[in-house]
Amino acid sequence: MHLDNKVAIITGAASGIGKDIAVLFAREGARVTIADLNQNGADAVAAGLGGNSRAIGVGVDVTNEAQVDACVAKTVAAFGQVDILVSNAGIQIVAPLDQFEFGKWKQLLAIHLDGAFLMTRACLREMYKRSRGGSIIYMGSVHSKEASMLKGPYVTAKHGLIGLAKVVAKEGAKHGVRANVICPGFVRTPLVDEQIPEQAKELGISEQEVVKCVMLKETVDGEFTTVEDVAQTALFLAAFPSNALTGQSIVVSHGWFMQ
Repeated sequence: MHLDNKVAIITGAASGIGKDIAVLFAREGARVTIADLNQNGADAVAAGLGGNSRAIGVGVDVTNEAQVDACVAKTVAAFGQVDILVSNAGIQIVAPLDQFEFGKWKQLLAIHLDGAFLMTRACLREMYKRSRGGSIIYMGSVHSKEASMLKGPYVTAKHGLIGLAKVVAKEGAKHGVRANVICPGFVRTPLVDEQIPEQAKELGISEQEVVKCVMLKETVDGEFTTVEDVAQTALFLAAFPSNALTGQSIVVSHGWFMQ
């Protein structure tokens, strides 16, 4: 198993992409902390992965410094270490910039960027202390590379994660800690499903046109990226054995944005 004897914290893991990553990591031998704002959902996923010996659920607001530190402390208390962080928690708010509420702008950036920083800092402290190395994986987006209308703070935040990963890669190298970003295209999750009618309304087109002409227009085959595609990429990055692959952003998008 690729992650035998490894311990992973995955944020936003009670559903969607985070949940699929947690399931795959557990299958590959990792012990997993399901960290999510939804405590009941986190507990349910953890129970499905084998209970306290293999997984724990932790309710955490990633923008709350004390809760983040407590989440990492609970992981260490349960499993003795932290080897992998998948910083996946995120939200989406769709609106044109001239109408975007400042409070919602700050909320989105706080979850994506402040949350990534706080989780990173807490995990790095444990990784450095134990001298076991580690892998930090940020959930970016094709929007880490490209812009789309109606997504000002989201595009800003996802670009920012690449910068954070590069700094972590440089600072963490001497400790054997790698940092990389996964940049998926559109994945058919509840978060994306919510965007379809919102964008249709804002753009004045049908929901079918949003999918075909906006979301999947730049792909090579008109297909959504799957949660399994993203989870397999996360496994590859988590299990990679050296600093040869660090500070990178990997686009998983059916050809939307080719580097």
